Amino acid sequence: MTAELIPTHPSPFITVLSQAATAFQGKGSDRPTAASVVEALLQAEKTTKRAHQSYPFESLLGNWQLCFATGTRKVRRGGIVLGNGFYVPKLAVAQISFQAESDAVALGHGAIGNQVEMGPVRLRFTGPAHYLGKKTLLAFDFTYVQLSVLGKTAYNGPVPGRRVQAEDFYSQSIVDLPFFAFFLVTPNFIAARGRGGGLALWVKTQQTTDH
Repeated sequence: MTAELIPTHPSPFITVLSQAATAFQGKGSDRPTAASVVEALLQAEKTTKRAHQSYPFESLLGNWQLCFATGTRKVRRGGIVLGNGFYVPKLAVAQISFQAESDAVALGHGAIGNQVEMGPVRLRFTGPAHYLGKKTLLAFDFTYVQLSVLGKTAYNGPVPGRRVQAEDFYSQSIVDLPFFAFFLVTPNFIAARGRGGGLALWVKTQQTTDH
């Protein structure tokens, strides 16, 4: 089923994640501890899977700033566990964006942008994206990269070694692509698990990005 974006009676984990998002945006008071945010993300993921919730592609469109991430670490016998969660430092502005033409939304076809700014340096990757609504999976492939220093473009072109065209991308199997599995989507923040196993929380931003 398609989940409501704003629950009538927010669950405890939604309250924690909402507090983390508003505090990160400078709109709230004290931000929740990293441990409580990780626990809230895990609870949100379990709830989504249990309820077989899904979200429309339209709800992901726009610009989102990375607020919190966990990363992963390998353990003995080839296992992977979550790393310690952390709030992204203000000095490093990491944003992700999703776009889609109106006639491509129903197909789940769109574009992804991912950029990081540190001081005068900005590194931005872009490429095609494919959203599988029933699985809440968004597969993507970064095919172009732009490097800017002090507002001037130092490089803007294909990612070295990548020659995949958009039409080839949509014919590829999801197992061959990086992806995000979204398990919570609201107008103010979104949360997902990456293919590598890490969890991430992004907050909505009105800041524009180059495409």
